[in-house]
Amino acid sequence: MQQQISVITIGIEDLPRSRRFYVDGFGWTPVFENEEIIFYQMNGLVLGTFAKASLETDMNRPGLLTPGAFSLAHNVTERENVVPVMDKLLEAGGRLLREADAPPHGGFRGYVADPDDHAWEIAWNPAWRIDARGLVEFGL
Repeated sequence: MQQQISVITIGIEDLPRSRRFYVDGFGWTPVFENEEIIFYQMNGLVLGTFAKASLETDMNRPGLLTPGAFSLAHNVTERENVVPVMDKLLEAGGRLLREADAPPHGGFRGYVADPDDHAWEIAWNPAWRIDARGLVEFGL
């Protein structure tokens, strides 16, 4: 089986509020949206922000979806880009989880929660290459 992820879908309480975070904060453009879901075309996969109650129904898991048990990451090409990206996300309705700093394993990162408490790591790692299309290649 091919090693890939096609779609990551997260449960959202308030779709317009979430849209502001992703459109105004990250600057992403939806490729599809209706009253229940917004899809964003990423580099190689799609991010879906789905009304939480509808997602729970779709998954047949009513009342079981909670944020915060994972983190998503947005890597940047330069260390100096971490804090400005975090600031933009905070201005768009995000909540600071961790100030940007240098972790023991190297690089530079901070954490911002989206309005539904999904954690986003904003990171720069000098060992990871990001090409012109935004594709990340793990390297040490």
